[in-house]
Amino acid sequence: MTDTAKIVEISGELVRLRLITENDRASIVAIRSTEEVQRRWRGEDLDAEFTEDLDDDEAVRLAIEDQTGRVIGLIQFGEEEDPDYRHASIDIYIDPAAHRQGYATDAISCLVDYLFDEEGHHRLIIDPAVDNEAAIGCYTKVGFKPVGIMRSYERQGNGQWADGLLMDMLASDRT
Repeated sequence: MTDTAKIVEISGELVRLRLITENDRASIVAIRSTEEVQRRWRGEDLDAEFTEDLDDDEAVRLAIEDQTGRVIGLIQFGEEEDPDYRHASIDIYIDPAAHRQGYATDAISCLVDYLFDEEGHHRLIIDPAVDNEAAIGCYTKVGFKPVGIMRSYERQGNGQWADGLLMDMLASDRT
C-alpha cells in the first residue's frame, strides 16, 4: 500500500488533491448527503463513516479542492499489492454543484498520472454503474476503456442488484 505520508498534494489545472483530514468532515459529509451522491454512495451514518475512513488503511482518500481551496469532492484509490495481479482502483464523487465543470476529469487525470508515474502501476480500474452515463463519459475522456459488464454487481438503496461497468486503463494507453 502507498505510504500516505509521502502524498503531500497533487495539483492539476482545476483541482488540488490532498489527504483528507478531520477538518474536511463537514464538507465531505455534506457532499455525501446530497441526493445525487447518496444515490451512488449510500450510507446510514455518514459522520461515523467519515471517522472510519480516516482510520482505514485499505484506501487512500484525497480531498478534491477547487482553485479557491473549497472542498468539492473526494477521490480515493486502493492497491492490489500481489505482484502477479498488481493494479490500483479509483473511486470518486463530486459535489453536484460542481458537476460538468471539468473538476472530476482533472482530478482523475491527476490521480492517474500519480498512480502510473509515482506508484509504478501498469493498470488502473474504475467501476461505475452502467446507468451512470456522466461518469462513464468522464472516465472515457480520461482514457479508461470498457472491459465488460459485471452483472448484479452492486446493491442499490432499494435492495435491488444493479450492473456495473468495469473499465480499465493501461499505462501504455496514455497518449
